[in-house]
Amino acid sequence: MAEAVVELLERAARREAPLEELRALRLAVQAVPPAALRARLSDDHLGALFALLSVNDREQVSACVSILERLLQALDPVYVIQNLREELQKGLFHPDDSVKILTISQVGRIVENSDAITEILNSPELLQQIINCIGGEKIAVAKEAIKSLSRIAQTQDGLEALFVSSLLSDLKNVMATNDVVRYRVYELIVEISSVSADSLNYCANSGLISELIGELTGDDVLVRATCIEMVTSLAHTPHGRQYLAQQGIIDKISNIIVGAESDPFSGFYLPGFVKFFGNLAVVDSPQQICERYPVFMEKVFEMAESHDPTMIGVAVDTLGILGSNVEGKQVLQKTRSRFKNLLNRIGHQAKNAPTELRLRCLDAISSLLYLSPEQQTEDLLRMTESWFTSLSSQPLELFRSISTQPFPDLHCGALRVFTAIANQPWAQKLMLDSPGFVEYIVDRSVEPDKASKDAKYELVKALVNSKTIAEIFGNQYYLRLRAYLCEGPYYVKAVSTTAVEGAE
Repeated sequence: MAEAVVELLERAARREAPLEELRALRLAVQAVPPAALRARLSDDHLGALFALLSVNDREQVSACVSILERLLQALDPVYVIQNLREELQKGLFHPDDSVKILTISQVGRIVENSDAITEILNSPELLQQIINCIGGEKIAVAKEAIKSLSRIAQTQDGLEALFVSSLLSDLKNVMATNDVVRYRVYELIVEISSVSADSLNYCANSGLISELIGELTGDDVLVRATCIEMVTSLAHTPHGRQYLAQQGIIDKISNIIVGAESDPFSGFYLPGFVKFFGNLAVVDSPQQICERYPVFMEKVFEMAESHDPTMIGVAVDTLGILGSNVEGKQVLQKTRSRFKNLLNRIGHQAKNAPTELRLRCLDAISSLLYLSPEQQTEDLLRMTESWFTSLSSQPLELFRSISTQPFPDLHCGALRVFTAIANQPWAQKLMLDSPGFVEYIVDRSVEPDKASKDAKYELVKALVNSKTIAEIFGNQYYLRLRAYLCEGPYYVKAVSTTAVEGAE
């Protein structure tokens, strides 16, 4: 096979390979191990393939791109940058986006090699063109450029190259292309800033983070909605949160939420601002965030109590995030009857709202009710039981009725609620006391698809792994659940048939 590949490469190098042979070469290179390719490749072969990209024939270009992807992957990154620098440079100017993506992805691979990255950093014109690719029309090209530049910024030298040289001016120039491109550059800056405190300092000193924050706290409501997502990403890291707190950004976001009462356009940005605090509470301390920024909790409750499905959805998501850990659960418990009333509304929405909101309610309920075995103190178990009973007058039947509907997403969502409470003794007693419930759990015939079978299996696993299940369910049911677990999610019972003479 390797000989056949070399022969086809030789013909391509002599420009004697018609399109049919290039197609054959595309298939052949996939079948040859990288080591065998490396041993047979020459500069002429690669140069010829790059030269074949210059024709105005999309099929030929597509075939050559596929071949080059495979061949270049087989080569050492240092070799690629030292011997094919000019070809890579031309590739960045190619009118076909697939060639640009090929070239940029190779640069991304090269900069991951400690010996090869210096070669890239000594090629400012190459980096400049990659920066210009952020401004390309095709999002796929821009994404690849952002990915490669982000990799370059993983090293001190890379940070210096991007932020302490003329390349910073190139970044700022490409931002001026239009709003969409400006946000792409912000995306790159946030990605780089998230790596380390040192990376964040370079980005902050460039002035680009200040520009992002300026737009976040500006008057354009649509821009606010876009920028808050990026700032939320920055807040996922400890150094990012520290920076936002030191710069007073978190206080500003809180003040904007306060002022949203009198803003008729707040619906555009308020969901993102509330999500920001929800994420902040989980990665930081729910109690501290809710105590320091009481407007956040108040706004979540207001949104959940409203009649706007969009606002309800965001509030439910945020409550699910907030209640995903014990401290967050305790913060919600302190609101007493208000939260219990809200749970009743969420239970109602889980049954009656449009499908998408029903799914979000089911996921939030699962998150709120789950307790790991080591968290199951008497107080917390009493709390989750009281929350469960607040959802509906007959909560177990509510979720069971959802789980029997012919909609896989809702079916699985209801099963996840059962799985969330499956290791809690009060829930096991409820399940046992509900007529036919255990039979429903071990009945494989009610699961129509793979996702449903997987969700049911997770429920069975959660029950079997509980320390209290054998005592509460009794030996007979416990053994049936154990058998289900051992047989796996997709087990089908063999049906024996007896042949009858003369039957057709």
